[in-house]
Order: sequence, then C-alpha cells, then structure tokens
Amino acid sequence: MTHQVHAFEPPERFVAGTVGPPGERTFFLQARGGGRVVSVALEKVQVSLLAEKLEELLTEAQRRFGVDLPEAPASLGDNEPLETPVDEEFRVGTLGLAFDADSATVVIEAIAVGETESELELGESEEDEADDVEPDEDLDRLRVRLTPEATREFIERARRVVNAGRPPCPLCGQPLDPAGHLCPRNNGYHR
Repeated sequence: MTHQVHAFEPPERFVAGTVGPPGERTFFLQARGGGRVVSVALEKVQVSLLAEKLEELLTEAQRRFGVDLPEAPASLGDNEPLETPVDEEFRVGTLGLAFDADSATVVIEAIAVGETESELELGESEEDEADDVEPDEDLDRLRVRLTPEATREFIERARRVVNAGRPPCPLCGQPLDPAGHLCPRNNGYHR
C-alpha cells in the first residue's frame, strides 16, 4: 500500500483547532496551501505537548544557532475557525520536530498511527515491539515547514485552543462537567 506525504513548505495557514462542544472536542492540525487543505486528528495532550516542545525547540535554536526569535505575538493572530469541511486524512500517532539551520525554519511532521501503535492499544506488550523504534516509512504524513514567527503564532493559538475547554477542578485538576464532577479529593462527593 502506498503512503502519502502531504508537504506544505511553507503553508499559507497552519493551525490547531477543534470540532465539537467542550468535553467532546476532536482536535485537529490543519494546513492550507497550493489550493488544498489537509486536516489530521490528534489528542488534546498531543497539541499541548507540541506547543511546549516547539517553544523548547525555538529556545534551543536560538542558543545553538543564534536564531533571532520573535516575541510572543501581542495580538490574537489567526483566531478563525478551521476551514470546512474538516475531513480527517488520518489520526496522528507520532509527532516529529526538527530545526533546519540552513533555512532557519522549523519542520513539523505528523505521522499516522501505524500497526504497532494500534496493536499496543489492543494489549500487545511493548517488549514485542521494542526493536521497532522508527516510525514506519509506509505511513501517511503531514510535513510543514514554518518560520520562527509562524511557529510562535502556532504555539500561541495551540495554547488558546487547549485552554478553551472545560475549566479544571480547583482541587484535583480534572475537567469539570456542567452536570457536576466526582472529585477524588472530596472522597467521591459531587462538587
């Protein structure tokens, strides 16, 4: 089976966004460029970690390569919704980050869930898959190349999207449902 590499180097737009009400949101990365739009689904924690690791990557690029980093955007930047229809190309299993010192750009690669990840989700032991460290070359990918400025804008939007969900419980940190919340810090009583 052939795989597709959706490359946007650079994209006209690259954002994190959601579809659905809080508590039932599906998270997406969406890239637009060259008359096409590609959306890939991922987990909330992946979006949060991507923003965090991109920030670390920019800091390291500044330290090692002397890259001029832009300040965090003062304005909201791109606050538009995802472009519709949002058709999921694939679900992201692995995210890869790199800094290209020659072009001073950040490369983000989202790789589809492969057989090993779905087998692990079904209960296979990790020891059986220990020798399979590299993501399979036969998996679909979304590859995006961003300037440091565009990367900062992506980080800020990703953080806003992650924080726009349900508010956390002040005691345990778990999301509060509109109908209430069984807080483990209150011995299971509704909060």
